Amino acid sequence: MRSAGVALAGLPRTPSPERPQNHVGALSTRGQQEGGGRKPRRNLSAGGRVCGGLAMAKRVQARRLTGIDHNPWVEYVRLASECDAVNLGQGFPDFPPPDFALEAFRQAVTGDFMLNQYTRAFGYPPLTEILASFFGKLLGQELDPLKNVLVTVGAYGALFTAFQALVEEGDEVIIVEPFFDCYEPMTLMAGGRPVFVSLRPSPSQDKEPDSSSNWCLDPAELASKFTARTKALVLNTPNNPLGKVFSKAELELVAHLCRQHDVLCISDEVYQWLVYDGHQHTSIASLPGMWERTLTIGSAGKTFSATGWKVGWALGPDALMRHLRTVHQNSIFHCPTQGQAAVALSFERELQHLGQPCSYFVQFPQAMQRRRDHMARSLQAVGLRPVIPQGSYFLITDISDFKSKMPDLPGAADEPYDRRFVKWMIKNKGLVAIPVSIFFSQPQQQHFDHYIRFCFVKDESTLRAMDEKLQKWKAELRP
Repeated sequence: MRSAGVALAGLPRTPSPERPQNHVGALSTRGQQEGGGRKPRRNLSAGGRVCGGLAMAKRVQARRLTGIDHNPWVEYVRLASECDAVNLGQGFPDFPPPDFALEAFRQAVTGDFMLNQYTRAFGYPPLTEILASFFGKLLGQELDPLKNVLVTVGAYGALFTAFQALVEEGDEVIIVEPFFDCYEPMTLMAGGRPVFVSLRPSPSQDKEPDSSSNWCLDPAELASKFTARTKALVLNTPNNPLGKVFSKAELELVAHLCRQHDVLCISDEVYQWLVYDGHQHTSIASLPGMWERTLTIGSAGKTFSATGWKVGWALGPDALMRHLRTVHQNSIFHCPTQGQAAVALSFERELQHLGQPCSYFVQFPQAMQRRRDHMARSLQAVGLRPVIPQGSYFLITDISDFKSKMPDLPGAADEPYDRRFVKWMIKNKGLVAIPVSIFFSQPQQQHFDHYIRFCFVKDESTLRAMDEKLQKWKAELRP
């Protein structure tokens, strides 16, 4: 137990009760349980009936885990390492964060020794304060750092906390597909029922490269998905894997239906600073009548190219956030302090330069747009047809020509073509991508199995290695 009178990191060092009742200053009681002589647990089998050689009469696995244990990423990551391939599949930069962010982290690690200790459960105060100030201006709201901001273990943690806090048995959750693949299992784990609505491509003009802006929702189809059981809609803009940036008109349609049917919106906006070609990101929470019913999810990992820091946040009205705080304090309770301190310093730097040419939020998307264009040109050389993204880390390419020329790639008979193609490409061409069908619901996978996803937010040396692989591939295509 922590002694009374010792300050939490980021808080004034004044005497305080050992376990304050105020949620923001609550202290963990885990120390009471640690080192208490607990016996080591026996290993449980995945099947849930055998435990360390002992047959169990009771089911081990919780039923809410049924059907969500398979993770397709594991197979492609393993293949990539086995084949010594250029990894363009996973969404992380393989270059360092900006110097100011690295310096901020060094200060957090080597500076105030209290940053090695707990801070406020719901967020290191300097970080919640700068997030409230920074995003309050963007959302047109006066944000209270204690009520409208929650710091989480990455955006992934914010999403999980939101689903656990707001979705219950029988609730329907509308998910726009293609979708980041955690939305469906998180809905199911909370007891909800996913309801899918697809973005669909419209034909591009002759000789014009396809664009993510051509993928649109059908207004009538979207409206038909709302029922009396609809609790929430999950929106991702810029979208992963497509790179679509929803226009203000598209967001207004979604907002209108959410207001009409009294539905919450969980808005995943982790790529909001990575928008290209002059497009503008709009947060749906900034639209009339949407702040009250929207959770806005963000990520320091995507914002500052430091995905391993795992610092994320949720922003929203206290009427929603109080329930996220309840989940947070009864699960992880607290996020690492030093990472939060580094993110706070990084945002303070950006706040001083926001909108100026020296701003990282100006320079970084410009640099990534050049890498996007580099990758798109290179992929076209072997017959892969890119869909040019308006934002995010990713672009998808159409592999229809390959599907028609080499339809019988190895794999299970019912395995979508894009998954077989990616395995073939890793093994034979030394390039890693991710099949786009994994970002669709089961019924739609067969209709979108002719796309694969590449990550272009990579070091220039990685893109040069890609070019070498593609040039070799191109040479093999010559008669």
